[in-house]
Amino acid sequence: MTRFVKFLKLSGREKGRFLEAAFWLGVYRAAILFVPFKKIAGRLGKHQAETDEAPLDVAVRQETLAVARAVRAMARRLPWDCKCLVQAAAGKRMLDRRRIPATLYLGAAKDEENKLIAHAWLRAGDVILAGKREMERFTVVSTFA
Repeated sequence: MTRFVKFLKLSGREKGRFLEAAFWLGVYRAAILFVPFKKIAGRLGKHQAETDEAPLDVAVRQETLAVARAVRAMARRLPWDCKCLVQAAAGKRMLDRRRIPATLYLGAAKDEENKLIAHAWLRAGDVILAGKREMERFTVVSTFA
């Protein structure tokens, strides 16, 4: 079955979530390319703040995980690059629209050649939505909640 046919079989709510993810991934990819980060940061939330890490209730957890799936799925399928910061920012915006508190983390580390590298990840409650695989290597340098 083709991806398009699978998409057509989704509920209206799921289709909307995937289209919303594609939209925000495009917005943040373009913003990162053309807008100074200082302006983007102002839209990510309160700087150097964090949300509660308490476990989410069942309904909020389900919606949070659905947003994470939509962002990951669309990031793999879009024709432009959707690295960690783009995914984390898009997920944060989608959660903000649903009034689900989340924290976007920016971290730094050194690679094998001793060069500085950066990573972003997103957390809502006790759920890591984006960037989980690599986050342990990085020291948090900034947060937005």
